[in-house]
Amino acid sequence: MSTTARAQKAPDTRGPVRKLLTSFGFQIIAALVLGIAAGLLARNLGATADTPNGLSATLDTIGSSYVTLLRAAVVPLIFTAIVASISNLRRVQNAARLAGQTLLWFAITAFIAVTIGIVLGLVIQPGAKAGEGLTTGEPYTVGTWWNFLLGLIPQNFLGITVSTSPGASEGSFTSTVGFNILQVIVVAAAVGIAALKAGKKAEPFLAFTESLLKVIQRVLWWIIRIAPLGTFGLIGAAVVKYGWEKLASLGWFAIAIYIGLALVLFVVYPILVKSHRLSIKQYFSGVWPAVQLAFVSRSSIGTLPLTERVTERNLGVPRSYASFAVPFGATTKMDGCAAIYPAIAAIFVAQFFDIQLNFVQYLLIVIVSVVGSAATAGTTGAIVMLTLTLSTLGLPLEGVGLLIAIDPILDMGRTAVNVAGQALVPTIVAKREGILDEDLYNAPREGLPFADDSADDDSADDDSADDGEATDGEAGAPEAGSAKEPVSAG
Repeated sequence: MSTTARAQKAPDTRGPVRKLLTSFGFQIIAALVLGIAAGLLARNLGATADTPNGLSATLDTIGSSYVTLLRAAVVPLIFTAIVASISNLRRVQNAARLAGQTLLWFAITAFIAVTIGIVLGLVIQPGAKAGEGLTTGEPYTVGTWWNFLLGLIPQNFLGITVSTSPGASEGSFTSTVGFNILQVIVVAAAVGIAALKAGKKAEPFLAFTESLLKVIQRVLWWIIRIAPLGTFGLIGAAVVKYGWEKLASLGWFAIAIYIGLALVLFVVYPILVKSHRLSIKQYFSGVWPAVQLAFVSRSSIGTLPLTERVTERNLGVPRSYASFAVPFGATTKMDGCAAIYPAIAAIFVAQFFDIQLNFVQYLLIVIVSVVGSAATAGTTGAIVMLTLTLSTLGLPLEGVGLLIAIDPILDMGRTAVNVAGQALVPTIVAKREGILDEDLYNAPREGLPFADDSADDDSADDDSADDGEATDGEAGAPEAGSAKEPVSAG
């Protein structure tokens, strides 16, 4: 496809110290270090998961509040993103072919990831090396194929659920409002397809939906900008709650998971990038801001706006295609949560209970991982996917209780790999289809990790004009007709 000349930017006059302090990567790493230090300090002052002190309670409040902010935006973000992404397909040539290629590469990378997970489980044998003191327990939720299929049937427009439980005082009750993300996806997909079929009469609705999505993304940008604060609280609270004892007893399991995640992220993905004649360095520098946020937030959905932005602005995927592929991937593309993790975890449970798996059961692990990713639905955690795998294999579900203790520690790495894959697949599909803006892909990564939202235009065309204000660290705004400014990891 044709590309436009990049706008000339004034030299960056920031000093090295200011560049470092304004770097998103530095802020996240600093927050991780400070959070670990604060968590260890709280433990030394006597805080535990059952007996918190002032410092641990503060860390927990900061972390949980950040997660709550992310979750509050999930339903409107998913609904508007999916409706808008489906409607954007009308602007794409060969839309059906692009959608088919996207699904195919989702399956290919999932197959590679689950194969790595099975091999690592058999080689490392984490279940046979599990430490003492582990206790079994029934999972708080169970994923089965029947429940998965039933969960696709919307109970109401937004899949809202209300549960009631006994309160703290006698005779009192507490009501909790939640939502079924799978039902939200189904409703949004149905509305998007119906809007496409309605033609011109649905144009005002689609325009409103796209405008609403912009507003929701703006709010999410505000939440994303305070990610280092959320990181500080989340990591600190995790250190207080879990310490090192639980990690030590499941050390080989955690090692196997992170080796698998590292192999996919730093070996498989680079091979795929290089095989498509693209720069590995440019891929990682382009996607890294989203990977960092995913590691902290543990939510593919919460990271979705940033993932889509780096896929468009750094990796050069046309917006009309990225706006479909990235939201679709955020709900179904889970190499970490739905491939590596359930494969190793299922083998761990089988080894712990001394159950021999046969070839058919290993094949079932592959099938569940490739076709069952939607069960995780891009939300924090992978317990539903794990229980779905265990129930399919006929393994004891109480084995989930063995792994719950360190799940948050593992979930950070799993989600980072999920998001890296959600940006990778649209990139290689765009390259294969000849629509990737390689000038933008190979452009130097400059500026702050978050380009100003006002630089976005309303056109779905990748070559359209941008009129935006300069952000801190960007002395000049893009000129009309210029390609989008890259998003940098700092």
